[in-house]
Order: sequence, then structure tokens, then C-alpha cells
Amino acid sequence: MSDATATLTPPAREAGIPKLSVDHLTVERTLANGERIVAARDVSFDIATGEFVCLLGPSGCGKTSILNVLAGLAPPSTGRALLDGAPIDGPGPDRAVLFQDPALFPWLSVRANVELALELIGVGGERREHAREALASVGLADVLDAQPHELSAGMRQRAALARALACEPSVVLGDEPFGVLDAQTRELLQNEVQRAWMGSGGRTTFLFITHNVREAVLLADRVLVMSARPGRLLEEFRIHAPRPRDLDDVLVGRVVSEIHSLMLRELEQRDA
Repeated sequence: MSDATATLTPPAREAGIPKLSVDHLTVERTLANGERIVAARDVSFDIATGEFVCLLGPSGCGKTSILNVLAGLAPPSTGRALLDGAPIDGPGPDRAVLFQDPALFPWLSVRANVELALELIGVGGERREHAREALASVGLADVLDAQPHELSAGMRQRAALARALACEPSVVLGDEPFGVLDAQTRELLQNEVQRAWMGSGGRTTFLFITHNVREAVLLADRVLVMSARPGRLLEEFRIHAPRPRDLDDVLVGRVVSEIHSLMLRELEQRDA
């Protein structure tokens, strides 16, 4: 495990049952031609309540497969996935998922998209105001009645983030939600996520998967680096840099360099 020195460390986590656990998890999937492949093999890690973890690795290493198991969208092939110590057996309102595609309903306004999510979890008459507050918190107060197609890609992803956070899930799972955005918009949304996580006061647990080393180090308390397929955990990096973070921070840059070096060595060994 690598440990980057900094002037401020993440807050200590209480001992007890982890919020999320994967225990010797192996995930297989079937390709379009019927071939069965192992995406991730014998992966184990825990995530504490209120922690922000990024799962980083090359394409095809099983990151999304692991996230789908934790979201309850797919079963493990072998091993276990746990939420608060109990096996995950399906989706639930305690977990929100952010995808690359914001998946907004195109026939509803931005506010109506958020209101619908609130209605589905049983929020009553106050959901209109709750939706407005959630959208205002991500800078969309002036486009409440716009249709998704009238927004930029970054604004649509902001709306998806507002929809997820409005429901106050205990876990937010991100499957490369900023992967298709331009660099400037991506940085703005990374800052939005930092603010949202810090504003939760340690109540919300985040797990993001990404290919982007700088993004992982910017956001996470810990970065878990995976090998090429079949994915296995290579190393854990604890990020002890002050928040909110900046990509120009020398501490952030140093850990980015360490992770890049590790991934390069892994690729060189694979191709040798």
C-alpha cells in the first residue's frame, strides 16, 4: 500500500461493519459470440461509511462488472457482495448509480425528472421544492423547466447528479459518469462531486470507477488499482491531501505519478 504524505488526512473512520464489502468476488460475463470470460477474479475490499473510493484500471478489467454487482444489477459468479454486512440481492433506494449516459427521461423537464425519482421513494407534497433545491445545488436553478435535449452534456450530467443526491442515498456508485465530457466540463463536475461528498458530513459513501488517474486521485480517500483482465487488485493508494483538492497540488501530482508508474509496469509485464 502506498501512503502519500500531506498536511491534512481524511477523517478517521469508525471501526465496525463496512458500508460495502466484496469478498473473494469473481465476475464472469458472456460475450455476444457466446464466449464466457472472467472479467474480475478473486477481488476483496471494504469501504467504510462516508468514505470516497475510486476503482481504477484498464478497459475490460472488471470495474463495471464489480459496480453492477454492488448496485444489485448482476449477481456475483463466486464470492460475496455485502451492504452493511448483508448480502446484496438486488437494486434499492439506498444506492444511486451514475452512468456515462445521464439516462434522463427526454419527455420530462429537468425538474420533473428529479421529482419522479423522489416520488418513487415515497416523497410526498414537498418533492417539487426538494427537486428545485437539489438542482439549484448543482447550478441548474435557471433551467428547471428545460427539456434534457435543450441542455449541454455537462448540464445533463449535473441534472443526473442532482437526481441521485436528492434521494439521499447512503451509497453513490459512479460508472465513469464524466468519461465522455470535455476536460473543462469534467473538472467542473469533479468539483461538484467533491462539494457534494464533503457536504454530506460523512453520511454518504461514494465508489467511482474510472480510467482517469488524475480524476481518481482528485476525488478519492483511497484509490484501488486493478490489473488487466481478469482484473485483480494490484495496490491501494491512500490520498492524504487536503480537500477541496486541486489538480495542480504537488501532493496530488506525486500520487498520480506513482499510480501511472504502477500501471505502466503492469502493462509491460502483461505484454512481455
